Amino acid sequence: MTILTTGTDNDIDSAEDVLKAAVTWKDKLWDWVTNVNMWEMVMFSALRIILIFILTRIFIKVIYRVIDRSLEKRENSRLKVNPRRFITVGELLKNITWITSNFIMVMLVLGEVGFQLAPLLAGAGVLGLAIGFGAQSLVKDVITGFFIILEDQFAVGDVIQTGSLKGTVEMIGLRSTRLVSWTGEVHIIPNGMITNVTNYSLNNAMVVVDFPFSNSKKLEDSISLMKKAMLKMKEDHPYAPDSPHVVGIQSLSASEFVIRIAMECLPTEREKMERQIQTYVKQALEEAEALRLTEGE
Repeated sequence: MTILTTGTDNDIDSAEDVLKAAVTWKDKLWDWVTNVNMWEMVMFSALRIILIFILTRIFIKVIYRVIDRSLEKRENSRLKVNPRRFITVGELLKNITWITSNFIMVMLVLGEVGFQLAPLLAGAGVLGLAIGFGAQSLVKDVITGFFIILEDQFAVGDVIQTGSLKGTVEMIGLRSTRLVSWTGEVHIIPNGMITNVTNYSLNNAMVVVDFPFSNSKKLEDSISLMKKAMLKMKEDHPYAPDSPHVVGIQSLSASEFVIRIAMECLPTEREKMERQIQTYVKQALEEAEALRLTEGE
């Protein structure tokens, strides 16, 4: 009987403890729900977060508008500047503005939520320093890419040569540049490795082709033949930016003399123009030889 009584008393005590805990939890919940000061703080924090978000969006749009108008004024000025540079620089400045503004917004929102900003900023500084030491080549690539874009060393669509690589610029990034050669190979070059650049697209390219002739040939006949060939080439390609010019004798030796032909063309058509000049001169020589044989018969 004693054991039963003890068990019953323990059950009653447990039930009372559970009831007290439930009442206490209910009271705490009610106090939390009815805490006016706490809800005022939450409301004001939420309003400040919304205000921070709205002001950030307005600031970004205003800076975007300022960037567009500034670049538009520069583009409409009398200075001769590649318009692709404005597009590239404008997008770069907009990206920097977006990243910086949103980073500041996130920091302010975290401060409103209750996070301590000083330890976060200190940790971010230490992390950035560690990343800087561990990724020096990446930092060098980014800095070099920024100055390539800022100084307008070359733009998308330009034909350039850096080192032994030559091709058309397909993409310029802050970390790397992509070149496509005329045979189709794609070269991805880290910007930090671009130490010198030859840009063929700033001015027209000069096509120079030399033709050797035996000294047994008459100079006047050879020059006249080549001029006729170049006139025919100009008639067949009237939209070419320039007509080939027979410059004259480039060199002279005991066995032969060399006549040079030169013309200006677009940078991307240099090899094409060289082949066409050689083709028309060869056809003219074959026709002259055939005519000579016919007359000899």
